[in-house]
Amino acid sequence: MTTFRTSPGMRDLLGPEAARRRAFDRAFVSVVGAAGYEQIVPPILEDIGVFSRIGEATDVVSKEMYDFVDRGGRHVALRPEQTASVCRAFVEHRPSLPFKAWYSGPNFRYEKPQRGRQRQFDQVGVEVLGPDDPHADVEVIALGWDFLTSLGLGDVELVLNSLGDPEDRRRFTEAVGEYLTSRAGELSEQSRETMQRNPLRVLDSKRPEDASIISTAPRIEEFWSPEATAHFEAVRDGLDRIGVPWRLDGGLVRGLDYYRRTTFEFRSGALDSAQNALGGGGRYDGLVEDLGGPATPGIGFAIGVERTLIACDVESVFPVPNTGVEVFIVDTTGGSEALALATELRRAGHPVDRGFGARSMKAQMKAADRSGAALALIVGEDELASGTVTARFLRGDRPQEQWARSETTQRVAAALAEQRPPDTTES
Repeated sequence: MTTFRTSPGMRDLLGPEAARRRAFDRAFVSVVGAAGYEQIVPPILEDIGVFSRIGEATDVVSKEMYDFVDRGGRHVALRPEQTASVCRAFVEHRPSLPFKAWYSGPNFRYEKPQRGRQRQFDQVGVEVLGPDDPHADVEVIALGWDFLTSLGLGDVELVLNSLGDPEDRRRFTEAVGEYLTSRAGELSEQSRETMQRNPLRVLDSKRPEDASIISTAPRIEEFWSPEATAHFEAVRDGLDRIGVPWRLDGGLVRGLDYYRRTTFEFRSGALDSAQNALGGGGRYDGLVEDLGGPATPGIGFAIGVERTLIACDVESVFPVPNTGVEVFIVDTTGGSEALALATELRRAGHPVDRGFGARSMKAQMKAADRSGAALALIVGEDELASGTVTARFLRGDRPQEQWARSETTQRVAAALAEQRPPDTTES
């Protein structure tokens, strides 16, 4: 018989880790929702033209997209990122400005699987369309920073740069290309290949043989227009004003062609430097126009869920939440009483599990203990005849009790409340 397994770069998420993902999303929404961002859920499948706008010279478009012709003859792709999809949705639906959206979900890139980045990988992120105000940049960056720190992460660094205006970036790209060409023989083989498609991507290289060449490459700040300079100064001043620490990194160029002016990245000092980027983003004025809409400024970020959770593990923060049941029902009378009692307690708001298959008392009690429940409710022939249940406390040394069946829901609520830690929050 054939045994099927996940495809390379794909993975299953089972109960505890899936619960952690839900908690991650909730933590993200609590931060960005408080700033007026609303959820957008773009489709996983888009016309390939949506993503080709992010840069034909990028690896994302040229090598990594999962694209195919569907049965209707349309050339489509699984989304490799969500910014372009959000901009396409804006063009199609034209919501009022400013359009402030958050998203969460999977993306797909056919690349070598690595720690914290599979071929199917999840991101959370925000996009703001409409304002070109540098304070919009500050708000977006601060939301990313506040989210990561809300998880308990302490070893995170924010790095900033500006790619200037489109003409600034064009002149900078030409200068970098000429410089790298003059020293091509000293570059790594991978960087020589990258240089032919997009010289700026070489500046992101983490390979030791490229380091000295990159360190003496032209700097983007030499090409900033007065307008781009003023914008970036306002961004830095704004971050200083609200106490978000940052470091200038002239080598931070971001890989996608749509970026201009502000770019930024969140890096974890707890991870290996070659794979320490938790997320990042920047300003992409012009992308909406490239997708057929009116000229509309935009800025946003995406944070990788998998890699961020790895950083949380290294720093021992944001653990897997306790999602176990509170009550486990042991019924040795056929199971009908367990069915009724479990339903009643669940409708009262208690997480409840039960035994199935008319298993023995011993087997069901073992299952109760494995479930993590604080309380086992036992229904045997004696309890059924007397209209009672036996409450056995599985944590601590409280002796078991017998309750009237009609009072069970109220007695469960009171017993569980007594076992919960006291609320030490000051009023």
